Amino acid sequence: MKAEADSRALWLVRLPQAFTGLEAEILHGLGAECVRKTGRDYLLIRIADPSRIRDSAAAKFLRWNLPVHHMWPCRPRETEGFIEKAAQAAWRKFGGARPQTLLAGPLDPGSPNRYFKTLASNLRGRALQLFPPECSSIRDAEQQDAGRETLFLLVGEEGLFCGLGSPLECNGYHPGGTRHIRQTSPAAISRAGAKIAEALHHPALRDVMPEAGAHWLELGASPGGMTAELLARGYRVTAVDRAPLDKRLARADGLQEVCRDVATFMPDAPTRYDAILCDMNGDARNSIAHVVRLAGRLNAGGIVIFTLKLTDAETYQAINDRVDEVVNRAAAAGLGQLAVTHLTYNRHEFTLVLKRGTSPCDDFGFPDHAGGGSIGP
Repeated sequence: MKAEADSRALWLVRLPQAFTGLEAEILHGLGAECVRKTGRDYLLIRIADPSRIRDSAAAKFLRWNLPVHHMWPCRPRETEGFIEKAAQAAWRKFGGARPQTLLAGPLDPGSPNRYFKTLASNLRGRALQLFPPECSSIRDAEQQDAGRETLFLLVGEEGLFCGLGSPLECNGYHPGGTRHIRQTSPAAISRAGAKIAEALHHPALRDVMPEAGAHWLELGASPGGMTAELLARGYRVTAVDRAPLDKRLARADGLQEVCRDVATFMPDAPTRYDAILCDMNGDARNSIAHVVRLAGRLNAGGIVIFTLKLTDAETYQAINDRVDEVVNRAAAAGLGQLAVTHLTYNRHEFTLVLKRGTSPCDDFGFPDHAGGGSIGP
C-alpha cells in the first residue's frame, strides 16, 4: 500500500470478545478506523498515531498488537505451495532486518481445528531454514529479549499477516499474546492456575519477575489454583482466605495457610513480602483497599498482580473510570502501574501489574512523604 494513498499505519490488534459492543468507542479512543475483522477477535485497523496503541485509555482493551509490514490476502488452504511462497516472501522482506527470531501462530488460537496451528508451525520451520542460524537459537518464545524486535507471522482463513515488533511493544512473547494455557485435567485445582501462569508473562516482559524462593502474599486464595501454580514455580506463599484450600495442598512445601478473613489479616511486624497476588471476587475498589492496607509490608521493588473486576462497570467510560480509580488508589500507596491487560482467562475484568517504588512506606501502605506495509508474496 503506497504512502501517498494513505499515510496511516496498518496494524493488527486483538480485541477480546469480553468487550464486544465497545469496538466503536475503542477505535475512536485509538484514533483509528477498522479495515476489517479477521480471525476470531482481531481487527485490522489504520491508525494515524501508533503510539496511542500503548499510551491511550483505549490501549488497555487490546490484548496484543502488531504493526503489519507485509500481508498476503489469500486462502492458504487453496493456495498451492503456500508455505514455500510465504517463507520466501518473509525472507525477502525481513531477512535484512535481522530479527532475534521469528514466530508464527494462528489467527484463531483457541480453535479446536488444528489446521492453522500446524500450518503456522510448518511455516516457521521452513522460514527458519532461510534466516540466519541465530534466529533458530531461541527454542522457547519466553527466552526472547523483550526489548528486541521479533518477526511475528499470523495465518488464518484470510491469509498471512507479518510484522516486526518487540514482545514488550506487542504485549506478549507469543503470536497473538501470551500462550493459551489449558488446565482441564483432573489434577488441576482450578482454572485460576492458568490465569496466574499467563499473568506472570507480564512482569517477565518488564524484567520485574520475582526470583524463585520469593515470598508471595495471596489474598482470597481458596481453593488454591493460583497457590499451586506459585508453589510449583519454587515460590513461598502465605495464602489468606476464610475458606480452606484444596486438600491436595495440605502440607505443601513453602505454603503457610491462613484461614482468616482478608479484612482482618495483618502479618506479624517483621514479616515482609516480595509480591502480593489478589484475585478476590467483588468490587475492585474494596479489593484494592486490602492491597493498599498491606502494601507497607511489600519490599521495595516488589510487585502486585491484581485482578480488577469490572463489577457494574459496563460502558466504555465507566470501565475507564473504574480502572483510573483503582490505579490512583494504588499510586497513593506507592504502587506504580506497569501494565493493565486482559488475559485469556479474564472475563469482564483486567489484570494489573503494579510495582512498589523505593519511597519508604509505613505499615498502612502510604508513603511517608506524599507529593503533589506491503501486500502479497
